[in-house]
Amino acid sequence: MDPKPLSERFAAHVASARFEDLPEDAVAQAKTFILDTFGVGIAGATAAGAAELMAAARQWGDGAEAVIWGRPGRAPAGIAALLNGFQVHCQEFDCLSEAAVLHPMAAVLSAAMAFAERRGGVSGRDLILATALGVDVACYLGIASQQALRFFRPATAGGFGAAAACARLAGLNAAQIAHAFGLQLAQMSGTMQAHVEASPALPLQVGMNARAGLQSCDLAAAGLPAPRFSLDGPFGYLPLVEGIFDLSPVHDGLGRRWIIAELAHKPYPAGRATHGAVEAVLTLRAQHGFTPDDVEEIVVSGPPVLKKLTGRPDIPNPTPAYARLCVGYVVAKVLLHGFIGVEHYRGEAELTDPATHALAARVRAVEDGTTNQSALAPQAVTIRLRNGATLAWRCETMLASPTRRLTRDQHLAKFRRCWDFAEGKLPATARENLIETIDRLEAVADMRRLAELVQVPA
Repeated sequence: MDPKPLSERFAAHVASARFEDLPEDAVAQAKTFILDTFGVGIAGATAAGAAELMAAARQWGDGAEAVIWGRPGRAPAGIAALLNGFQVHCQEFDCLSEAAVLHPMAAVLSAAMAFAERRGGVSGRDLILATALGVDVACYLGIASQQALRFFRPATAGGFGAAAACARLAGLNAAQIAHAFGLQLAQMSGTMQAHVEASPALPLQVGMNARAGLQSCDLAAAGLPAPRFSLDGPFGYLPLVEGIFDLSPVHDGLGRRWIIAELAHKPYPAGRATHGAVEAVLTLRAQHGFTPDDVEEIVVSGPPVLKKLTGRPDIPNPTPAYARLCVGYVVAKVLLHGFIGVEHYRGEAELTDPATHALAARVRAVEDGTTNQSALAPQAVTIRLRNGATLAWRCETMLASPTRRLTRDQHLAKFRRCWDFAEGKLPATARENLIETIDRLEAVADMRRLAELVQVPA
């Protein structure tokens, strides 16, 4: 065993990093994905499960420390972190690290913003650096893993990232930050059973770990000690949750490779592994002009995660969570409407639409023999038409990956679409003000200004 625990290596990174250490591109991408995360969190305010969670949360304590994005009213910081974390991830629309196979910003930004509002005086520079550090901690845990998901990493590893971000904002020293990681281990949750069953408990786990990250920071600041080897000890996070792991990418990259500069957008609100099929259908139909009735069969081929995470069979009455993770359903909506949006998972009529399910039955996912259990690409799509024609498409890199980034116009179009799904009316003037404010985030003195812009007026 390395005599220096991984928790202490991470803690030293979190405690010592400076804003000036961030490359220019890392700062730019941090601002891009902060805005993106606010957008999907706002849209999540009216997604399935959000109202029930809000009703329960009202019983968990009074307070007005932090905003619930896209809603009126405020809540205690921990509850705000939980609710916002749920809202960010509940639509499969939040950004991700493909290398780590996790969505880090849902837990990290939800916890960091709740902490910043409670504390006051947290600057834009503070938030950018804390967010980048939280993403590093969460994603390096995922990158170290050498096998397929056993637990739900956006919740499990995401919670450690949330703890790191809050600890940085709190000004904890390295010893306290290491304790925060041990205290996070004590609270960590995240089962893949919720993914298998397409349950709203999946994003709930993200929200719970966001709240736990903030609480772990508070406990460490109060002086509560925790195990040193919380991440790489025999019963620490990596052996217990990830199983097989290799720390060399952590040792080689920490402080030099900033993972926030490598995040990928989610251009479509569906499981990331479906995105190759969506792009293929849009591209091939633009080229060949076929209609839904022309389609005989669509075969989507890719690495094991394609079938494992999104190759589930179409069913006539899916839940929204099931539909988002069913490549047949997603492709059918694209064929019918020319796009896939958050509105395509809302309402019984949309979810049970017979035309959707007739098309979904013609779509199947197959493995291509790729041995990398974490890879999303390459993906290949074959469309057989009823007239006997066969159309083919292939990508080596998914759209909106770090080497195929969305344009600014595409990024802002997604954000503006999300804005309209708030619970209540968010002014368009606030939307454009938020874009402008995040563009100059380094110069903003207090993050409470951002929070005001994403709160629905009472």
